[in-house]
This record gives sequence, structure tokens and C-alpha cells, in this order.
Amino acid sequence: MKGLKTILILKLTFLLSISIFAQDKTYKSSGIGENEATPIIDGILDDPAWEKIQWSNDFLQREPYEGRKASQETSFKILHDNDFLYIAIRAYDNNPDSIVARLSRRDNSEGDNVGIQIDSYNDKRTAFVFSVSAAGVKSDRIISDDGNNSDNNWDPIWYVNTNIDSLGWTAEMKIPFTQVRFSKKGQQKWGLQITRNIYRYDEEVHWKLIPKDAGGWVSKFGTLNGMNNIEPQKEKSLTPYTVAKLERFQKETDNPFRSSGQSKNINAGLNGKFGLTNNLTLDMAINPDFGQVEADPSEVNLTAYETFFNEKRPFFIEGSNIMNFRLMSFGDFMNDNLFYSRRIGRSPSYYPETTDNEYIKKPDNTTILGALKLTGKTKNGWSVGILESMTQKEKAEISDGDNTRYATVEPLSNYFLGRVEKDFNEGNTLFGGIFTSTTRKIDSDNLNFMHDHAYTGGVNFQHQWKDKTYLVGGRAIMSHVRGDENAIINTQRSSARYYQRPDASHLSVDSAKNALTGHAGSLMFLKLGSGNFQYGVFLNWKSPGLELNDMGYQQDADQLSQLSFASYRTLEPFSIFRRFNINVNQWQIWDYAGTSLVTGGNFQMHMNFKNYWEFGYGINGNSASLNKTALRGGPYLKEPASINYWWYVNTDHRKDFRLGFGNSQNWSKYNHSHSNSIWTEISYRPHNTVDIALNPSVDFSKNNLQYVSTADQHGENKYLMASIDRTTLRMSLRIDLSLTSELSLQYWGQPFIATGDYSNFKQITKSTAENYNDRFADFTDEQINYIEEDQLYEFDMNSDGTADHSISHPNFKVFQFKSNLVARWEYIPGSTLYLVWSQNKDDYISDGPFQFNQDMKHLNNLFPHNVFLIKLTYRLGM
Repeated sequence: MKGLKTILILKLTFLLSISIFAQDKTYKSSGIGENEATPIIDGILDDPAWEKIQWSNDFLQREPYEGRKASQETSFKILHDNDFLYIAIRAYDNNPDSIVARLSRRDNSEGDNVGIQIDSYNDKRTAFVFSVSAAGVKSDRIISDDGNNSDNNWDPIWYVNTNIDSLGWTAEMKIPFTQVRFSKKGQQKWGLQITRNIYRYDEEVHWKLIPKDAGGWVSKFGTLNGMNNIEPQKEKSLTPYTVAKLERFQKETDNPFRSSGQSKNINAGLNGKFGLTNNLTLDMAINPDFGQVEADPSEVNLTAYETFFNEKRPFFIEGSNIMNFRLMSFGDFMNDNLFYSRRIGRSPSYYPETTDNEYIKKPDNTTILGALKLTGKTKNGWSVGILESMTQKEKAEISDGDNTRYATVEPLSNYFLGRVEKDFNEGNTLFGGIFTSTTRKIDSDNLNFMHDHAYTGGVNFQHQWKDKTYLVGGRAIMSHVRGDENAIINTQRSSARYYQRPDASHLSVDSAKNALTGHAGSLMFLKLGSGNFQYGVFLNWKSPGLELNDMGYQQDADQLSQLSFASYRTLEPFSIFRRFNINVNQWQIWDYAGTSLVTGGNFQMHMNFKNYWEFGYGINGNSASLNKTALRGGPYLKEPASINYWWYVNTDHRKDFRLGFGNSQNWSKYNHSHSNSIWTEISYRPHNTVDIALNPSVDFSKNNLQYVSTADQHGENKYLMASIDRTTLRMSLRIDLSLTSELSLQYWGQPFIATGDYSNFKQITKSTAENYNDRFADFTDEQINYIEEDQLYEFDMNSDGTADHSISHPNFKVFQFKSNLVARWEYIPGSTLYLVWSQNKDDYISDGPFQFNQDMKHLNNLFPHNVFLIKLTYRLGM
């Protein structure tokens, strides 16, 4: 009984301490008089302006031991005048030689750091973050949705310097009011948070402690008072650019477009940023250039679905949080989004037919003539995002050396997006909506497969209660596309729908339609806040007619799904663990006819140890499933039940030399398929200015039923399949050299080899038969004839002695090498010089088996395509 009383007393003491820590903290900024000198931003806090106010301290740990006193003392001061906010932070350290000061590029800082987070809207949802490492590397971002979203690509203009001395280190910041947005009123009350990370201890400390299980982030900030009689500042700037480009490639004597082996051009454009009101900012781009952006990683896609690539262009990344509208707002189970910015400026959609002696010059990407983006928050609390962009009509030039003709490959197109959100009830209730429009001027018959108009719209609702512990929400989406009958037929027959499937009794292709309408939505209930346990349930639907791919991203339609999860997390270190998390997921999917497609679930664990190593493990299982895309418009193919496991281990991330290993394997019943993926990460910092990372990986897979072709057999479709043995090798190398926080050199290179070896050709007999072997029949030797000189397979489908169908040899080897070397110098804030060298090699041959030495030699001997680029931007403040 005495032991029980002791435990109760300890628990009450802990709860009381957390209650005390959670109380609001207030800091009052001090104004600088008109005749007073402002601080010089040199990192040395000896300016007279700092002497008139007292240090504020009293920081507490959040990691690893919540609520404990910080191992090192931290203090700060805040001043302001009419135009700037000044912050001084003193990070004491009883062992200054142990301060980790590593140089890196902006937003990729490593080592000790401090930062200020400001909720200048005071809306309890949005914050502007300004952080700096002990080496002086800036990091900045915008937090939205009370911490659920973060935009790390926001790059405001601000000033900071740091200094390491015998007491520890200091940071001195100067933030223009043009870079933060706030209302126009005399008495300002902002949310405030000051944070520090002590790298060698992996320790995170807060001025206003936010518990690990808090149901929010910005809403838990302290308060900054004293920001009185300041006027919002409207940013006005223009940033023109010019770029010179030289390309060198292999000469092709007969090809009039490549006969010289090189090409040159000079281009120019303009970016601008204007504060229209106190809270709304307009970004504009005329003929934007993204030549300094890293290339997409290589891949070979044998599925029916389009590959998703992350956005890397700065104009479209910044502010993307407000623009995005995912069907399901939590997790990666569904990635459907009404806005996929890669649609704007994409590769032209049409590839013209050519004769044997003709060559083609086709643009790699559609030219973006101009783009406007309006983002911010109105005085009434509405978050606003508006995007308007126009892309050029593109033509391909086709020539045989004597005669030249042109073919339109992409029409003049306009893209529009409008997004609004409003929070009520101190940020606990949220309502929003979105509308997108894609309009194409189709004036060429060969482009009739595209929609001339496409519209999507949606609304979202969310409510949280009990200190944001519980959440209920929903989303509803509509889509409507219009176009020529051919365009709507293509939409109905696309891989997202396959209306032509013979076993889809609820679907049929209507060749007379010139429009298609669909809808989708989701409902969710989540417990995310206090305590060790979290759980949630999601219900989602997508009607067969849903089409988001003109301005958004969507793989599937005709789907109903249910997902639930439960997780347990530790909030304090124990035994050998710093953190420990267990998660269980379950899902089920049906089509709109009510047919069950798959049932599955998984279990996973993630562990962080007190020696700073990490380990994770998971196992997934799926029941026998019905695959609607495997036969490319044919009936469902029943695939056997499968099981997958994965694991990873990472060494201490604080060390100069770091290793990571991982493996994933998948098996299905009846030896239907098997895959094995192995990867490793090797990182090394030989010096505080250099970071080297090598990421090799290899994937092996076998599939007994890979789609090859569809044959027309007396008016009936027959589906040819084969066994495929695939090997994919990648090896990414990244080297970052940071000479200063403004001058850096970055190299990225990736050799890539992917092979596919086809064998054991067969045709589908009864695709959903209960017995696996009844679903297909192997071709006999008498039914297959291979013509080696033509690399052609002929198939006698009905064994009557006559070939009914032929295909080219499907074996393949894809060779690619992509690399970028970028020197970046921000010579004054907001103005940058880029020197870029990109090199690409690629080849495709009809050969299957993977042979490492021979294949690497072949890749190395390929002729390179080199691009040399000089780009200069200069920011003009207005």
C-alpha cells in the first residue's frame, strides 16, 4: 500500500509539473527610440540597444526528458523598431569545444541551432520560423494547420550572424516586417516560441514547453507583447534573370537537328513579389527558368499507372501547402490530389508519327509563358491561395534534311486554381474549398484526345476538441471534363477506369459522350492528442467517372475503401530506448459494384536507442486480390495472397561517419511473385564544410504473370502474359561543399541500369479461377516461333498451325546516367549566381539478363549529353 501511495504521489507531481509548464508565458518586446542606434548584426551582443533590457531564460527540455531543466542555459532578448524585429540569443555551453558547427546549404543545417517562431497572425495555426545553426546557416519555413504542414521552401530576406566564444555561442537576427504578415492595429499580440537544439545530446529545449503529446503546435505558443504602433510593411521586389546555355551531344550526320553536335542559346525572364495588402502577397513569373533544378531519378515503369514525381521548381513549391487538396489529408495510403503542379510545364503530350528518313525536334518541356500566385490571409481570417498560369502552344519540327514540316504537340493552355480556408473557434474548426480549371485551345485534330475543358472542385471540413486531442473531418470532390468524343472515350478507357472491362457490369464505354462527371470524398475520425495511444478510421470513395489528371494527380477511380490504424508511442526514454513506436494498420477496398478487391493489414515498429541508433521493422499482408489493371482493360485478374516484410537500421546520426541498411522482401502464394530490395546509405563528413552521401540499392523481382500484349482472336480479346525476371541497380552519389553559408558546390550523380528478361509465355484462360493454374495456359513450343533476325515472336493462339499474333522481343535493358554539378553563390540576399553542369547518358537495347561488369562498361562508354549553364538573378527592392 505504501508503494502504491508513492506511485500516486509521483504521478500527481508529474501531472502538476506538466500543468505548470503548459501555462502561458509572456515576453514583452522593447521598442527602439527614433534617436537610438539599432543593433549591428554581427553576432556579438555588445550593442547599447541590447543593454537596456533584461535577458529572458527559463528553458525546459522537450527531448529527451520532457519538463526537465535544460542541460545548458539559454537566454534571449527581443527589440523592434518601425521596420525590423531584432532577436539576440545567448546559447551558453559549459564545453564550447563540443559545439557542433557544420556548414551546409540553406535549409539543410546540421549541428547546434537556435530559432524563433512567430505567430504574427495570432490565429493559433500559422507561424513564421527563422532558425540558424552555430555555423551561421539559415533555415526558414512557414508552419500551417497548427503544425500539421510545413513549407521549407519559403526563402525570406532576413539577416543573421553567429559567434562562438568562451561562454558558448550567440545568434543575432534582424527580420524585416516585410517578410512576416500581421494585421494593422495599434496593440499587437503575437504568438512566440524560442527553441534550441544541442546536437551532441540530441536535446531539444523550449522557452514555452510544448508537450510531446500536445494536440497542436502553434496554438501552444507563448505570447509576445509590446509590438505596439508598428505598421505592416508591403514587400515589393523584382528579380530579373538571364541565363546562357551551351549543349554538347553526339553528332548525327544525317540528323539535321544534331549534325553540329552542339547548340547555344541565351534567355531571360522576370520574377516579382508584391504585397498587395497587409496580408496578401502576389508572386509573378514571366518565362521562368528552372535550369538549376536537379533532374528526376531514373525508373522503369511496367505498371498501367503514371509515375508520381516530386515538385522541385521553387516557384511552385513555395506556398504549396495552401494550394494542395488531397482526398485524404493524413497518411500516404491515398495520394490523389486536385493540384499536381508538375502538370504545368510538363513534357508535350503528343509524339508525331515520322517516316523512316525523318527526324524530329520536340521540346522537352512546355514553355511557361507566365504565372501568378496570390497567397496570404485576409483580415477576416481567410487563408487564400490563387494560381494562374499559361503555357505556350508547342510544335515539333520534323525534317528529312530537305523538307521541313511542323506538328502541334501541345496546345496553348491555361491553368487556374483558387483555394480558401477559414478557421473558427480558436482554430478548432476549419472549413475550406478549392476550384481548379484547365482550358486548352485545341486547334489541331491530332490533339483531340485531350480535354479542352476540365474542372474540379472540393470542400473540406475539420473539427477538433478536448485540447485538439480528437478530430473529425471530411472532404467532398467533384470533377467535370469536356472535349471531343475521342477525348471522352480515351478518358473512359484510361487505366484509372477501364470502362471496357468485360466483367464490369456497372460500367460501359459511351462513344457519344462529350463530357464526364465524377465525385469523391473521405470521412475520418482520429485521436491524435494526449497520451500514448493514437488511433483513427477513414472511409473514402471515388466514383468511376472521377478525373483529376488535367491539373491534379490520380491513379484509380471506381473505388470504395476503408482504413483504420492504432499506434502506441512512448513519451519518455526508458530502458535502452529514447523513443519507441508500434503501429497497426488495416484496410479493405471494393469497387462500385460492391466486389471486394483486397483486404490487408500491417504491423510496424520504430525504435530509437539511447546510443542514438535506429531500428525499424514491419510486416504487411494482403489477401488474394482482384487486379483491374493487370490485363490493361481486360477482366479482373485474381492474384494470390502475399506477404511482405521490411527492416532498416541507422547508426548514430550525430557522427561524422553514418551508415544505414535496409531490406524488403515480398512473396505471394503459388510462387506467383517474389521481390527482394536491398539498400544502404553511407554518409561521411571529412570536414565541417563537406558532406558525402552514397546510396546504392539493388532490386530483384520475379513475376509469373506480367502483361505483354492483347491479341484480337476472331473478335475476342486474348491476353498474352509472361514470366519476367527483373533487376534494377541504382547508385546515387551526393557531395556538398559549403565554403560559406552563401557559397556552395553541390554534385549529384546516379548511374541506373534496369533489365527485364521475359520467358514462359502464356495466355489468360479464366482470369478469376479459384485454382491458380486454371487462370492461364502456357504456350507449347509448337505455338511459338521466334524469328531471331527480326527479334520477333509469332504466336499460334488456337493451335491451327497458323500464326495469329506477333510481338517484338519484349526483353529490355535501360541504361541511364544523370548528374548535376551546381555552384550557387548568393552574393547579396535574394540575388544568386548559378554555374551548372549537367550530364546525361541513356540507351535502350532489347536484351534481358543482368550482367554487372558488362552492363556498367556499356553505360560508361555511352556518349554523354552535356549541358553548361550560367544563370544570374538580381533582386531589385522597390
